[in-house]
Amino acid sequence: MSKKIVFWFGIFTAFLPALVKAEVIGSVDTVFKMLGPDDKIVIEAFDDPKVDGVACHMSRAKKGGVSGGLGLAEDPSNASLACRQIGPIQFKGDLKDGESVFTKSTSILFKTLQVVRFHDKKRNTLVYLVYSDKLIEGSPKNSISTVPVMPWRKE
Repeated sequence: MSKKIVFWFGIFTAFLPALVKAEVIGSVDTVFKMLGPDDKIVIEAFDDPKVDGVACHMSRAKKGGVSGGLGLAEDPSNASLACRQIGPIQFKGDLKDGESVFTKSTSILFKTLQVVRFHDKKRNTLVYLVYSDKLIEGSPKNSISTVPVMPWRKE
């Protein structure tokens, strides 16, 4: 792949809007910064856009300071994920393994935090994976959460 294609692919993916908007639930400060916002852990929630009845909560590290406040800092690759059934599960169309459910840019260029979904048909379970990637080198830090597809009790 030529360097030009890699460059433009990086620019294109860095500015893609997130597939799903996350709702900020809260945050805690982890490092005090004299100038700019503190480093923190942010807790966000989002629903799977192709699976009704599943919600995910994610915690992720966010860099503060002057560069973090201006959106120029690269956030660490630390994230944790918990997805749960919150209602009757209904698939909206075909599910593709490794399909992106949520993305968030974690640096001004080239680094994103992603949540992808897999369907373990043998166990009738949805598996969600959170990881970060970078155009040149990603991080092996990751977390998974599983949601068994179960009947929802009717009230």
